[in-house]
Amino acid sequence: MRPVLVDLGPLQVNAWGVMAALAALAAARVAGAELQRRGHARADSWPLALAGAIGGLIGAKLYFLAEHPDRITDAANLLSGEGFTWYGGVLGGTLAVLAVARRRGLAPAVTAASLVPALALAYAIGRIGCQLAGDGTYGTATDVPWAMSYPDGIVPTTQRVHPTPVYETLAGLVIFAILWRLRTRLSEWRLVGVYLVLSGAERFTVELVRRNEEILTGVTQPQLWALGGALAGLALLAAARPRRPPQPAATAFLRTL
Repeated sequence: MRPVLVDLGPLQVNAWGVMAALAALAAARVAGAELQRRGHARADSWPLALAGAIGGLIGAKLYFLAEHPDRITDAANLLSGEGFTWYGGVLGGTLAVLAVARRRGLAPAVTAASLVPALALAYAIGRIGCQLAGDGTYGTATDVPWAMSYPDGIVPTTQRVHPTPVYETLAGLVIFAILWRLRTRLSEWRLVGVYLVLSGAERFTVELVRRNEEILTGVTQPQLWALGGALAGLALLAAARPRRPPQPAATAFLRTL
């Protein structure tokens, strides 16, 4: 791993920050293509991506500080690139994106369906940053052949552990591929439902070998969020209307008679 990509004394370029920026750019490109396909301006993706990135960073930091109130008085921590929580980022980013989408006249269903493939891809890229930084999001000690140590990470360990950021990058790419394949076959809310189910299942599973503390018997806080997201996704799949297949013009005309 390499937490700092470029070190010029007072100027440092951190691996996590670079990957976060690349994730935002990739998300904007994917969301733009989807918005255009759904009949909206491709350029709308850039303010949405910017809102999601800024809102996500603020939400992730605030959520982390809510979990660790003793760090609030640490000015260095408030301005550092450490101490972010994914689900806080999701909450902050979602609120910011919805606000921008409303101002630009984008329907929530279209916005959400255009963004979920982009979000899966951004998550996969962002986890590369976690892997390079060794920021403590790795897993528990293990003797599997692909185990890794992070002696030079931000949160160092010499133990051989599960490289869970790698697991999540691979899982994120698989989820992105599935959503990309289904995006023309499912209605907007059903596509969102599939994303919530898959991402919830992924995070719940990877938490089995993550280092997070249990808050209930055998369950971590991210697992509760993941379970809630997956249940919401199942509810959307059950309630949302399926996408109607395109009909030949003659058939559509006869049905109006």
